[in-house]
Amino acid sequence: MIDESSLDGARLRRVLGAFPSGVTAVAALVDGRPAGLAANSFTSVSLDPPLVSICIAHSSRTWRRLRSAARCGISVLAADQEQVCRQLATSNADKFVGLDWHATTHGAVLMQGAPAWFECSVEQQIPAGDHDIVLLRIHDLGVEQTVRPLVFHGSRFHQLAP
Repeated sequence: MIDESSLDGARLRRVLGAFPSGVTAVAALVDGRPAGLAANSFTSVSLDPPLVSICIAHSSRTWRRLRSAARCGISVLAADQEQVCRQLATSNADKFVGLDWHATTHGAVLMQGAPAWFECSVEQQIPAGDHDIVLLRIHDLGVEQTVRPLVFHGSRFHQLAP
């Protein structure tokens, strides 16, 4: 049995970093302007009803603004969108300067060039430690099979080999 006191944040982050994940942009129009963040905790949850999830830190000021949006966009970032991820991961006031995006009629913000996208609404938010697990109901989605995704592994960005 592991002594949980040895599970410090740095060690836990290093070991969890051995699991590769995709990277997503979570974004919506808030007061007529795009607001968004980067999340690599995206996962499928259910086909019926259609649900996905993200995990968001309690400390996220951006999520406090996004969670009340009628719809939010989840864009799986493409291999050439590392800079998009870096911009959305900052706390800058205008994270969308120079980014190529569009809004749906329901206010979800989607990144141009994404290999996959989802238009969602918040179904449920579940407290879990220092994060919330956010269940999102899918209302629309799309895929571009020829675009490769951005991958995060070992605290670095990678691309899938052809």
